[in-house]
Amino acid sequence: QVQLVETGGGLVQAGGSLRLSCAASGSTFSSYAMGWFRQPPGKEREFVAAISRTFNYTSYVDSVKGRFTISRDNAKNTVSLQMNSLKPEDTAVYYCAARGGVWYGWINAESNEYDYWGQGIQVTVSS
Repeated sequence: QVQLVETGGGLVQAGGSLRLSCAASGSTFSSYAMGWFRQPPGKEREFVAAISRTFNYTSYVDSVKGRFTISRDNAKNTVSLQMNSLKPEDTAVYYCAARGGVWYGWINAESNEYDYWGQGIQVTVSS
């Protein structure tokens, strides 16, 4: 079992940048594929980005490609989401998620494929 804690959220102006981090504890971090999801106000939770256990395979939703970068540091048990050129429509609660028991290159955009979730962190982009 793994526990996830997100940090780095906050309020930023459009065009600005934020870096979200997710610290994992309680299990071998490199055993988990990781994902970032978000839930905008009044909307369903949606996929943002994912990264595999190793090989650094990544996937992004089209709306963030070229602006967001997901990365992981297995030595530090963290996964990060660098968000640049932020837009008001990026405003949401952002969640870190983990999935264990998968092969090294597994990544997935479906939230129901992930077993563990952080508590979420607010990102607000003002226009």
